[in-house]
Amino acid sequence: MRTTLLVIAGLALVGYIVVAFVLPQMAGSEAKEAAQALIAGTDPAQKQVAAAAQKGGKLDGSGNGVKLAAKSDAKFGELKWLVDPNGTIHGWNDKNAIEVVLTPTLQAGKLGWTCRGFPIDAMPASCGGR
Repeated sequence: MRTTLLVIAGLALVGYIVVAFVLPQMAGSEAKEAAQALIAGTDPAQKQVAAAAQKGGKLDGSGNGVKLAAKSDAKFGELKWLVDPNGTIHGWNDKNAIEVVLTPTLQAGKLGWTCRGFPIDAMPASCGGR
């Protein structure tokens, strides 16, 4: 009887370790991959915004008419993006609860991008991650 209780307690401890440490790390890895895919998916919109901003010499209106179709990914679920009239790109993935915002800046005719995302742990360093 005592041996049976020790075996059950040992199995419970192993189960706790898996739930507390292994599963969150696996989920974190998938969220990081999803964040990379979400950021990479903004490339066509970045190019369109850059072309419009450089042609017009301003960011205002550079995102007008720029659209990115949602992408369904077998591993990450649906990746979605919206482009504001000022060229700011918003992306999100509900399955992994991640969001990114790419904000354009125009100085001396050169376009630059600032990327910020949430959760920070899922973001690459180039997008405000750790």
